[in-house]
Amino acid sequence: MITIEQLTNIVRDASRLMVCDGFEIAQKDGCENIVTSSDLAVQNFLCERLSEALPGSGFLCEEKDIHDAHHTYTWIIDPIDGTANYSRGIVPCAICVGLKHEDEMQMGVVYIPGAQEMFYAEKGKGAFLNGTPIHVSNRSFRDAVLCTALPVYHKEYAPVCSRIIQKAFGQVNDIRRFGACAPELCYLAMGRCELYFEYLLSPWDYAAASLILTEAGGVITAADGSPLCLTEPSGIVAANHPSSHKAMLEIVKEESARCEDILSSS
Repeated sequence: MITIEQLTNIVRDASRLMVCDGFEIAQKDGCENIVTSSDLAVQNFLCERLSEALPGSGFLCEEKDIHDAHHTYTWIIDPIDGTANYSRGIVPCAICVGLKHEDEMQMGVVYIPGAQEMFYAEKGKGAFLNGTPIHVSNRSFRDAVLCTALPVYHKEYAPVCSRIIQKAFGQVNDIRRFGACAPELCYLAMGRCELYFEYLLSPWDYAAASLILTEAGGVITAADGSPLCLTEPSGIVAANHPSSHKAMLEIVKEESARCEDILSSS
């Protein structure tokens, strides 16, 4: 069985493929959804090395439609979370690798090369940043910073997201948008922020970071409050403690229902 030390070393090795002088950019589904040659190089490297480290494991990856998750162990990989940031030289972008055993995350690594921040966790063993244990903050909902974003790949959901964000903004301290899910969830895990919401994400966006967050004492669920699905797209609500999670979840549910009522009556 692969160790967390081996996994972080593999991810760090993969990051060298991101730090280069030039890369090619292609559109997948319009200008909002892009892929770079670095995404493909990192993913290919990770799949090769992780197959060797854990023979017989499956892969669920963002690029190339690799959806082979019907295994006892499955790697869930986003070669570069925050590709738009990466393509523009903006720091918050990360390599994300999670290991799923049956229906539970066992290991999670999120590495932000631009900041040299290696977040990682192993189930039941706590969460760490560069070898130092991390924990969520104890700030209240009123004093919380919310990380969020509008759904760039599904702009039809922008009205409901805008209502949720606006209502939350009136009740919390402030809002941040860094443009990459995994780094934001890790920021929550170490106390840089206290809340996180996005209306629709893919498993590779949040799987690895979800374990880091829960091992750091945080709470994360789907947007309807149900447990996370690790193989299908989902909305996400996360917080530093249960009471703040409940407050944010209530806003999401109320405004989602209100928008559904408006649409059904129009």
